[in-house]
Amino acid sequence: MTEYVTGTRPHPGEARAGGRGIPSQTDGGSGDTGGTGAFDGHEAAAILEETRGTVDPALQAALDSLPGSMRRISRYHFGWEHADGTPAAGNAGKAIRPALVLAAAAALGGPAARTAALPAAAAVELIHNFTLLHDDVMDRDATRRHRPTAWTVFGDADAILAGDALQALALGMLAADPHPASAAAAARLADCVVELCAGQHSDTAMEKRGPSEVTLDEVLAMAEAKTGALLGCACALGALYAGAPEDDVEALDAFGREAGLAFQLIDDVIGIWGDPRHTGKPAGADLVARKKSLPVVAALGSGTPAAAELAELYALPHEQGDDVERMTLAVERAGGREWAQEQAADRMARAMSELARAIPDPESAGGLLSLAEFVTRRST
Repeated sequence: MTEYVTGTRPHPGEARAGGRGIPSQTDGGSGDTGGTGAFDGHEAAAILEETRGTVDPALQAALDSLPGSMRRISRYHFGWEHADGTPAAGNAGKAIRPALVLAAAAALGGPAARTAALPAAAAVELIHNFTLLHDDVMDRDATRRHRPTAWTVFGDADAILAGDALQALALGMLAADPHPASAAAAARLADCVVELCAGQHSDTAMEKRGPSEVTLDEVLAMAEAKTGALLGCACALGALYAGAPEDDVEALDAFGREAGLAFQLIDDVIGIWGDPRHTGKPAGADLVARKKSLPVVAALGSGTPAAAELAELYALPHEQGDDVERMTLAVERAGGREWAQEQAADRMARAMSELARAIPDPESAGGLLSLAEFVTRRST
């Protein structure tokens, strides 16, 4: 990676010159994101694997400090215990957010800053999992990471309380850190949690509104709050621990937010067209739940016959309107999938521009570039 390539920014519905947008579930990762040239998924995978190895011991130590009941639920959620409390070698997630913290710190402050930022990386991952525990309850999602969600095993109240405990652990971890940046990091993370909650509130409120009552701008704002905010905060915390100036901190926050929107766009595509063998969720789960995801809202606003068909299907009671194949085809025919892929490429281009503001040397930004491209080329 020797140069930033930001590409062009197509308007919704326009063809993207010189590429196919973000790859679909079956593209094999060869699409053009308008990013930084050839994508090496092995580099990102190595970064994420190293991050898990670095952050997991800190996370496990934090969970071990919880009271027994909260510890058991939390360790189950992370995949480290079975429901009966016996050890498990499960999947604790991709570790994208803590990887961004460490990569940002390393890019701006070198290895010493990366080592110092470990508490911030662990705190961000705890906050992420706090949101997952609560989201699963609110969305009534029955599976996560190929196993039953915590609320289905321990009940709503216990899952919510475990999430609350993770949030407290995250802020406590930063409060106890003697690093000069820890107070600013804690304040920024707390503000991010408020933004996350506002985004989740918007998401749940939209579910109660009719298919034609939700605008694309509303859904984009909600996605930035729910997904972009924490990725931006992760990058900003890494910059803070590197002692970066305020302009660079804000540029990395903006980088993470734009990459986060690209992440959400692809997540919404996967929520409709993803392979259950890879996602761990039923095919078309978002459609069955009548989620106002970005591809769906874009499709509904297209003014096409397929949009009218989709609106009719979304208005039906679940037991009458669970024709997943028909809904999936309607979203695609109305342009929702193509729009989401083009928008993800556009957001990646914006992210690259923000990253170049803070880190002009692409070689120094290599880890951040790899992670940003990874989130838009994943299939699960």
